[in-house]
Amino acid sequence: MNTTFTIDICHALEKQEGVPKEEDCPNNTNICAIKRLDNTVENKTTIIDTIPIAGEYSHSFGGALDAKWTRMKSSASNADKEKEGVRLEMNGRKDSIGQKQKAIVEFLCDASTRDDRRRDLLVAEDEEDDGTGEDGDKKGEEVDDEHGGKLKLVSWDIEQGTKILRLDWTTKYGCEDAKDDGTGSSSGHWGFFTWFIIIAFMGVAAYLIFGSWLNYTKYSARGWDLLPHSETIRDVPYLFRDWMRKVVNTIQGGGSRGGYSAV
Repeated sequence: MNTTFTIDICHALEKQEGVPKEEDCPNNTNICAIKRLDNTVENKTTIIDTIPIAGEYSHSFGGALDAKWTRMKSSASNADKEKEGVRLEMNGRKDSIGQKQKAIVEFLCDASTRDDRRRDLLVAEDEEDDGTGEDGDKKGEEVDDEHGGKLKLVSWDIEQGTKILRLDWTTKYGCEDAKDDGTGSSSGHWGFFTWFIIIAFMGVAAYLIFGSWLNYTKYSARGWDLLPHSETIRDVPYLFRDWMRKVVNTIQGGGSRGGYSAV
């Protein structure tokens, strides 16, 4: 039996085209496990269970994702102080028997890796292996993700009443001196000037709308007269033309002496 763990730390997992419904995880899931049973005799694979582990769910299904980031060197644990990286805790869904679940992913520094935000981790279960965890998951199973990094299953056990999936992810973004390579999307990181332009635009729009409404209700204005300071707005092209003419005259007349010619 095999278990595939799929994780996306940025967004909920997208629905995969051509994948049967029983193999797909529920909406708003960030980490999901799918158990498969391979029949080598009939060359057939059967889906045993689909287990959403962490994500943003309603209270009846478990609750909010409530992601928490912790710098390893700032952790209260002495063992973590020797590591360079960050720890991500993700909450979410209860399993089919009502057991609370949680995922803990440690991003460990490895400057040589190249990373995507979505990964699949395939773990072979062997119930006869002495080093197995719950349901036979091999602890320490390490998978090459073909991007230069490693994603490793540490454990998937019940700890203090909560079933916790622990993963180690070697990545350059776990390094404290890591720099963005520019390949990621910047749409979610708006700077100061972007917000300034948006706020300024909304302010001007609100002023024009309110001013137009006031002129309409108070003075029964129509057309251009609806706009506040409409006369000034109509004069803007002429004011701009006069200003440009003054600039050109200043540049062209810069070499003369007060506008007088020598006699």
